[in-house]
Amino acid sequence: MHLSEITHPNQLHGLSIYQLQQVARQIREKHLQTVAASGGHLGPGLGVVELTLALYQTLDLDRDKVTWDVGHQAYPHKLLTGRYSRFHTLRQKDGVAGYLKRCESKFDHFGAGHASTSISAALGMALARDMQGEKYKVVAVIGDGALTGGMALEAINHAGHLPKTNLLVVLNDNEMSISPNVGAIPRYLNKMRLSPPVQFISDNLEEQFKHLPFVGDSLAPELGRVKEGMKRLAVPKVGAVFEELGFTYMGPIDGHNLEELIATFQQAHKTPGPVLVHVATVKGKGYEIAEKDQVGYHAQSPFNLATGKAVPSNKPKPPSYSKVFGETLTKLAENDPRIIGITAAMATGTGLDILQKRLPDQYIDVGIAEQHAVTLAAGLACEGMRPVATIYSTFLQRAFDQIIHDVCIQNLPVFFCMDRAGIVGADGPTHQGMYDIAYLRCIPNMVLMAPKDEAELQRMILTGIQHTEGPIALRYPRGNGYGAPLMEEGWEPLPIGKGEILRNGDDILLVAYGSMVYPAMQTAEILHEHGIDATVVNARFAKPLDTELILPLAKRIGRVVTLEEGCLMGGFGSAIAEAMLDADITVPITRIGIPDILVDHAEPNESKVDLGLTPSQMAERILKLFSKQPSTVGV
Repeated sequence: MHLSEITHPNQLHGLSIYQLQQVARQIREKHLQTVAASGGHLGPGLGVVELTLALYQTLDLDRDKVTWDVGHQAYPHKLLTGRYSRFHTLRQKDGVAGYLKRCESKFDHFGAGHASTSISAALGMALARDMQGEKYKVVAVIGDGALTGGMALEAINHAGHLPKTNLLVVLNDNEMSISPNVGAIPRYLNKMRLSPPVQFISDNLEEQFKHLPFVGDSLAPELGRVKEGMKRLAVPKVGAVFEELGFTYMGPIDGHNLEELIATFQQAHKTPGPVLVHVATVKGKGYEIAEKDQVGYHAQSPFNLATGKAVPSNKPKPPSYSKVFGETLTKLAENDPRIIGITAAMATGTGLDILQKRLPDQYIDVGIAEQHAVTLAAGLACEGMRPVATIYSTFLQRAFDQIIHDVCIQNLPVFFCMDRAGIVGADGPTHQGMYDIAYLRCIPNMVLMAPKDEAELQRMILTGIQHTEGPIALRYPRGNGYGAPLMEEGWEPLPIGKGEILRNGDDILLVAYGSMVYPAMQTAEILHEHGIDATVVNARFAKPLDTELILPLAKRIGRVVTLEEGCLMGGFGSAIAEAMLDADITVPITRIGIPDILVDHAEPNESKVDLGLTPSQMAERILKLFSKQPSTVGV
């Protein structure tokens, strides 16, 4: 059977080991060809091919449910569930999503782009099943990196207290998340790998006891205790912790041995209560280059399959915001030992790998534990350190309570640096950094800033480090800068809450924030060609606003447009509108940004076209508004 013929995972039922191995080879070929051509996540999916095939051969996916943690490890799942013919559109506009989406397939039982959610969701499904008197199986597949997340541990704690609730948790242990795992739990799992378990107790144990002299059938209660004791001995010493938490533990087993996987899953399905199957896999399995560089090949831009090297760009690009951030922070940290960079398992993505290499004692990776990262930073700030919590905008959402309760209420000088703010592209709704302006702006004591380019980013990093009156947050986009001249050192901090005028005009006021400043300047150029002259303000700060600059301009010019790469509801434009309302300035105001919709996966520029955020589209919108609105100057 060819992979292209499989449109339903139940077609795996009855296939021989040899046939499954052939399907596994085809999955890896299709996976590699697709990601090499268009980019995407590589290592995670390659590592779970056999795990997926074995699991699905033991399930009836018309009834049974599987939750995959995060979802980028579920590319084999997508190829087995009717998406082979469209898989070449992976992560492209209107194509197959890079994560699981309930609306994409009936086999995507739970969508997720953030780690550590699968066990909670699966347990909820299992409890619903029992409440409704149904009998289907429920499985959660979670990586060892995701197991460092507190939510996963909370779910394990809950499930372990439900001995009558059948739930299978498959722990995909490849010793990696995106970067190498850190902390006690990964070390603990590694001990399991190195401790060969005895997987069974002799089937005729009870019969052997019965034939002992003077024993016969009289030892039933004691026999149960003996069997339980031997079971404990049969589990690796460290594996007994899962048993103490209420799970039946099986493993670790070879995650690339189909026979062993199938036999173990079949046994797990027969075992009542919560069961954890510990599967040891190799991230990037089947592609030697990815196996050797598991961090670099977690995800890749288009690359040459033969060499593994990225397809070169046609022209040189300016450095990425992440790299500029990492280099600048490291330079400052070299002269200030109080500066501590904190990441939640995203060293490479945030640029903190630069700090890690040069100043490892000033670098902390907490694992996939954003809540802990924020409160850890608060504790560091209490003792005079300068913690820099560097977390993607989308992931910082997970620590909202800690930002309020542990940082802002106590007015501690924690510096939040939010990479991937705004439209991020192919990862889709779970990763778009749309909401940080709105969810941080409402918190007392918080300062919010965003740079117009990579040079201003350098100054804002210094501004954040030197701001000790309370918490401060910096947002910056994914991707490359504009090519603005950078400085090696000698940066000057910005005055808190002060913007700048970049262009003067009397017809309309464009107030832009962060990544929308350059597009605002381009929009102003287009408007000028149509006889309309705009004043363009680089706000720099969303909180506190430079009302001394913005409000007099708004009142004098009489027409205001705000531009932001974030959600309009509660965002930067809302802040300007509120300030104008409070000052009794009632001139027309138009807010341009992300409307109340979820932005799906696509190239960022494609999303901006769909949202009307290109300079030509914004100019056209402003021209239409301008023709309809008489000036209110002098009214």
